[in-house]
Amino acid sequence: MDKTKYIAFWNVMKRECRRLVARPLYLFCMIGAPLFCYVFFTTLMDSGLPQNMPVGVVDEDQTTTSRQLTRNLDAFQQTRIVAHYPDIAQARQAMQRREIYGFFLIPEGTTAEAQSQRQPKISFYTNNTMLIAGSLLYKDMKMMSELAAGAAARSVLYAKGATEDQAMGFLQPIVIDTHPLNNPWLNYSIYLNNTFVPGVLMLLIFMVTVYSIGVEIKDRTARQWLRMGNNSIWISLGGKLLPHTVVFFLMGILYNVYLYGFLHFPCNSGIGPMLFATLCLVLASQGMGILMIGTLPTLRLGLSFASLWGVLSFSMCGLSFPAMGMHPTLQALANLFPLRHYFLIYVDQALNGYPMIYSWMNYVALLAFMMLPFLIAHRLKGALIYYKYVP
Repeated sequence: MDKTKYIAFWNVMKRECRRLVARPLYLFCMIGAPLFCYVFFTTLMDSGLPQNMPVGVVDEDQTTTSRQLTRNLDAFQQTRIVAHYPDIAQARQAMQRREIYGFFLIPEGTTAEAQSQRQPKISFYTNNTMLIAGSLLYKDMKMMSELAAGAAARSVLYAKGATEDQAMGFLQPIVIDTHPLNNPWLNYSIYLNNTFVPGVLMLLIFMVTVYSIGVEIKDRTARQWLRMGNNSIWISLGGKLLPHTVVFFLMGILYNVYLYGFLHFPCNSGIGPMLFATLCLVLASQGMGILMIGTLPTLRLGLSFASLWGVLSFSMCGLSFPAMGMHPTLQALANLFPLRHYFLIYVDQALNGYPMIYSWMNYVALLAFMMLPFLIAHRLKGALIYYKYVP
């Protein structure tokens, strides 16, 4: 870069820094909103899993055994017995009013039928409209039912003269030894926040990039900006977006330090590869933002494109629903979202601790997103010069 181009680049960058400071919206979107989201999401899920979720009990048996079952269910960390109901109708109404997430039904005569080996039935009902709460409570209630069945069968075997080893060998002939890898605590915060937090940052990068260019067109300052950049779209874009890159990357460093250093989330590859992946995500998101405003060089349409694509990223990246379970067409479309490739890098690097070369395809994909401005630069320059904003 010769001296003239260097001066032009420096002038554009200084101009953009003044614009960033002069408009509180930039400071909010680039610093305030990310900080709020970091704290909000991590404190929202600081317990890892929901705990003490309200559950009701319908105990029609009213025996020592049924009360022991209720106490054991209440002892589970995720379940809290908040009410006892005389019949199913009242428990169902309470669940419909969302006072409880489910209820456990112990029919009359359960203890007597268990002792006489007549296979009593214990029922439980969960509200799976609330997917996480319903799934976790279903697991607790199912486990409690199986433990109750095992305890009843063990009592019968003891009565028939079986030893403890014989009884346990009959009840559990195969012992299952489970080892959850990489997130052995089954902590939802570790799984979700490592994608939610960079996903929010990516969404903000989309919108700030689109806004910073689109507002030049709207305010009719685009030609002035382009002239200051020596009439070069690359100098103009580079000088404008470099301050954004620095700020957003600093915010990326902050969330990496916060998640892996302060909260001690698993990072088996070390923080270096994750910082590099964060830089790639920032640059890829800016490249995608330039494509958005270049394709739709109107501020409102560009922002709509950015917000839609950013929100879809959370579903398409494979965080909320596994990509391998999607329709093959959607699996292919998922590759059009930068967050998808960052998510796969996070799984490979931070969780599994694989070498960076293992994720080379995802790094290449992020590099492709960085190259998107080359596809739209000519159209964007024409919009900066000739496009007239229509409110």
